Amino acid sequence: MTDPAKAQLEAIAHRGIDALRRGDAAAARSAFDAIAASGRATPQIWLFLAQSCDMQDDRTAARAALAQVLAADPANPYALVMQGEIFTRDGDDRAASAWYDRALAAAAGIGQLPADLVARLQRAEAERVAIAGRFTAAMHAALAAAGVDGDAAGPRFAESLAIVAGATRPYLQEPTSFYFPGLPQQAFYDPADFAWVAALEAAFPAIRTEAEAVLADRAGTAPYVEAPRDRPAKAHSLLDDPRWSAFHLIQHGLPVAANAARCPATMAAIADLPIPVIAGRSPMVLFSLLAPGTHIAPHTGMLNTRLICHLPLIVPPDCRLRVGNTTRNVEAGKMLIFDDSIEHEAWNDSDAMRVILLFEIWRPELTLAERAGLTALFESISVYGAE
Repeated sequence: MTDPAKAQLEAIAHRGIDALRRGDAAAARSAFDAIAASGRATPQIWLFLAQSCDMQDDRTAARAALAQVLAADPANPYALVMQGEIFTRDGDDRAASAWYDRALAAAAGIGQLPADLVARLQRAEAERVAIAGRFTAAMHAALAAAGVDGDAAGPRFAESLAIVAGATRPYLQEPTSFYFPGLPQQAFYDPADFAWVAALEAAFPAIRTEAEAVLADRAGTAPYVEAPRDRPAKAHSLLDDPRWSAFHLIQHGLPVAANAARCPATMAAIADLPIPVIAGRSPMVLFSLLAPGTHIAPHTGMLNTRLICHLPLIVPPDCRLRVGNTTRNVEAGKMLIFDDSIEHEAWNDSDAMRVILLFEIWRPELTLAERAGLTALFESISVYGAE
């Protein structure tokens, strides 16, 4: 049997939808109010009612209707983005930004989105950027009024301000294989804090000469990221790609005899560095070659118990390295020391090859006992299942 009440409500709903399409907010609202009063409104009807109220700029009623939608469907992107739009009209940036964040996150999990929703989300993203700009300006004004020089407060303070403004996010250690707790979350280290850096930088001309000879014939180089023989390859945009290549001097803890013989000055320069000695794993010393126009996509390293050291050797213009929220220009002869367990990426936007000397050192915060324990642990992992 046909339900007369249901048929009547469906007819009212059709009239309301037609009114919405015509832009007749009053007629639409009257129709959807009638359905809501019957107690049989669905989340979609509540959303239509919210739209009708919103067209009349009745924000209180629109919010009440949206609350009904979100009670039944908390991730409804239309309702979420409408909440943000209403708070934007209220001039409440903080509330609006929170609703926009939720709407964009909810929409990211949906495949195909309707065109009208895509347009609203694009406006939400633009408004979120504008809100961040207004908030940043207000914070700078407040600091100035308090007599605080934000620049003088240093880069950490500047980064914290960018994070609280939503211009960026915190980047923390996310090693892919092994995490050691309690270590500082520090992207770059000051080379001046390491006593051995001055001697290595002094050896730069001799090391660069050897790198130039390697670059001239490319013999002994291989893709930096190679697919393993015995396990699935991890996704990487430069997998088995010679645009990012390595000339290994020491690999998996053992010298690569032919390559090391070509680079005696380099081998002598690294001989006394605090490089981990771990059977089957370390030392790891190589020339890293990055072809013109190549981008190493954001990624994290395997361990947070080491720091990666770059001595740039052959550096054309427009070479950069980002670690976390800090981007540095790469300059020939000037060391870069960073935590590769924090997301990082690199660019060679020039038309020439970039070459660096790359190696790892123990993190200075690790005690001798911790280093001994980690050495034994990593060696046991290397041999596990090998027999």
